[in-house]
Amino acid sequence: MRFSRRELNAVLILFSTAPLPRKLTAGLVLLLALLAYLAPAGQADQINGRVVAVADGDTITVLDAVQVEHKVRLAFVDAPERTQPFGQQAKAALSARLHGREVRVDVIDRDRYGRSVGQVWRNEGDVNLAQLLDGYAWHYRQYAKKSQSSHDFERYAAAQEEARQEQRGLWMDTEPTPPWQFRKAGRGE
Repeated sequence: MRFSRRELNAVLILFSTAPLPRKLTAGLVLLLALLAYLAPAGQADQINGRVVAVADGDTITVLDAVQVEHKVRLAFVDAPERTQPFGQQAKAALSARLHGREVRVDVIDRDRYGRSVGQVWRNEGDVNLAQLLDGYAWHYRQYAKKSQSSHDFERYAAAQEEARQEQRGLWMDTEPTPPWQFRKAGRGE
């Protein structure tokens, strides 16, 4: 969580000049916000809301009922980077599927960027699985094997294989590069 200088100055001014009841209220709100941010995401965590942005083929922003935006990374899949072949198509496919629509996110974890990582559902359909079936993502096995149920692991692996066999999406390319290899090559490793 990062704060701008302006936000920090506003908090400092509030705590130095506000009457005591306002300071206590502001302190309580800040404490609750900090606790909510630091609380580990568990299986029972859920986000319900409308998708207001699609960053790429596996990252969305969900606006909940109290107007809080949640950055969400689709769990168990990895879509091509925006600059990779099929990166823009993966983003467009996810956008066509979700933008402006209501979703439920079953939060599984929080990543190093502070995003919720979860399984996204629209009308009881598994969006993460749909991206695989359409050929716009890879099954991210190295992460999935840690927390994905064996049943879902098998379904996701089968969906990727079906998309590959049918040459859908990125599988139209004769030798598609997985995003984790593309990222590693970009860092010069």
